[in-house]
Amino acid sequence: MTTLMVQGTTSDAGKSTLVAGLCRWLARRGIDVAPFKPQNMALNAAVTADGGEIGRAQAVQAQACGLAPHTDMNPVLLKPNSDTGAQVIIHGRAVGNMDAKTYQTYKRTAREAVLASHRRLCARHRVVLVEGAGSPAEINLRADDIANMGFAEAVDCPVILVADIDRGGVFAHLVGTLALLSETERGRVAGFVINRFRGDLALLKPGLDWLEAHTGKPVLGVLPYLMDFHLEAEDAIDTRQARKAEHLLRVVVPVLPRISNHTDFDPLRLHPQVDLCFVRPGAALPPADLIVLPGSKSVRADLAQLRAAGWDDAIARHLRYGGKLLGICGGFQMLGQRIADPLGLEGEPGTCEGLGWLPMSTELRADKQLRTVAGRLAWDDAAIEGYEIHAGVSKGPALDRPLARLSSGRCDGALSEDGQVIGTYLHGLFEAPSACAALLRWAGLHADEPFDYRALRERDLERLADAVANHLDVARLDALCGLESDKRPADA
Repeated sequence: MTTLMVQGTTSDAGKSTLVAGLCRWLARRGIDVAPFKPQNMALNAAVTADGGEIGRAQAVQAQACGLAPHTDMNPVLLKPNSDTGAQVIIHGRAVGNMDAKTYQTYKRTAREAVLASHRRLCARHRVVLVEGAGSPAEINLRADDIANMGFAEAVDCPVILVADIDRGGVFAHLVGTLALLSETERGRVAGFVINRFRGDLALLKPGLDWLEAHTGKPVLGVLPYLMDFHLEAEDAIDTRQARKAEHLLRVVVPVLPRISNHTDFDPLRLHPQVDLCFVRPGAALPPADLIVLPGSKSVRADLAQLRAAGWDDAIARHLRYGGKLLGICGGFQMLGQRIADPLGLEGEPGTCEGLGWLPMSTELRADKQLRTVAGRLAWDDAAIEGYEIHAGVSKGPALDRPLARLSSGRCDGALSEDGQVIGTYLHGLFEAPSACAALLRWAGLHADEPFDYRALRERDLERLADAVANHLDVARLDALCGLESDKRPADA
C-alpha cells in the first residue's frame, strides 16, 4: 500500500485533473488504485454505491480508476448554505449545519472519520491517490488541518505540488507556497507539476532549471494545455462552449446564489446543437427556447433572490410566448405552490409560496433522499438514468402526470397539463443519450444529432492519462507510488 497526495498552490490549480489523470494512468496498467479527498467543500455532489454522497470530482476520479464511487473516497463534504455556514456530511450522511467557528471545533471528530476512511481504502487498494483542498499555505486554516499538510503529516505520505501556468505567476506560486510551509512539510514535497502550458517548452526550460536549483525539488513534468478538454468542475461554473452548429436550441440557466450540481448542464454546454447561457444575478433573462431552474442548497432563499431579480416575471413572459420550463431538484420544488421548511434545515424555519406552475407542495424533512435511479420517460419511453440528493418530499396532483417511471416502481417528477413545464428530482438528467435527445426534442430541437456525453468524458480521461504518460517523469511517479518493486527481476 502507498499513499501519494496532490496539493495545489491555489484553488483550480489542477489537483482534481492531475489525480484523475494519475488514476487512469495507473488503472490502465492494471494497478489497483483508488482516489481520496479528506475534506471537500462543494455543492456538486454524487451519490455513491453505498448510499451516501461525495464530491463530484471524486466520483469522476473513481470512474478513472474503474471503480464505483464510495463514501470512503470523500469522508468529509461541506456544502455551503450561507456565507458563514455549511451542511456537514460525514461518511456520506448529513450530521447537521455548522458555522465556521463550530466546525473548527468539530474538526477533531472529522479527523477521525478521515483517518478511518483512509485506513479502509489502504486495506482494499494498492495505491491511494489523495487530492488536497485549496492551498496548503492558507495560514488561517492551518490549525487542526485535515485537508492538506495536516493529513499528509498524519499518514506520512509524499506530496506533489501542482500549479497552473495559464493563470500566470507560476514560479511565485510554487516558491511562495513552499516558503509558507513548515520545515517538515517542505520536506515531504517530492516535486512539482506545472499544469496547462502552451507554447515552446524550450522557452520554459531556464525557469524550470532555476526552480529546481532554488528549491532543491525536481520538476516532475509540464502538462500541456489540452484543447476542448472537459472534466467536471468541482466548484466554479464552466461556461466554455464546444464548437456549435448553425441552428441551435437556446437554453438559459439562471445562476442562483446557492446553485448546486451545476454539472447537470455540462452535457448541454458541450452539445453541438445547444447554445447554453448561464445568467448571473443582476442580468435580464434573454430570449430562450428553454429555461432551466437548477438545484439549490437553500431553496427558499434562492427563490427569494429569483423574485428580487425579476426573473419570475421573465419566466411568466417566456411561458406566455410558448417557451418551455424545466426545474431540477430545488428548481422543481420552486415550480410548485408552496415550500415548507419546518425544521429550519436550509435556514430559518418557515414557509414560502412557490412559483405556482405545478399544483404541488414540498416539505423539507430531516432524512435526505440519496439514491441512483433508472427508468423511462413517461411520454417518450426513452431510457433515463440519474441520481437523487434532496431533503424535500413533494405531494399534489401534479405528480399524477410524472416525468419518468422508474425501474423501482416509483415515479419521478411532473409534467404540466399543457406540456410546457416539467420538473424532476433527478440530477444527471441529460447524461444518457436517449433521455437527452428526448428532452431536447420536447424543448424544440428538431433533427437532433447523436451526442454521447459519457463517451466524451471517457475520451478525455484517456487523453489525460496519455498526457501523464507522455509529459511527466513516470519513473519518479512509479517510485512515489511504491511501484518500483514491480519492475525488479523475479530473482532479485
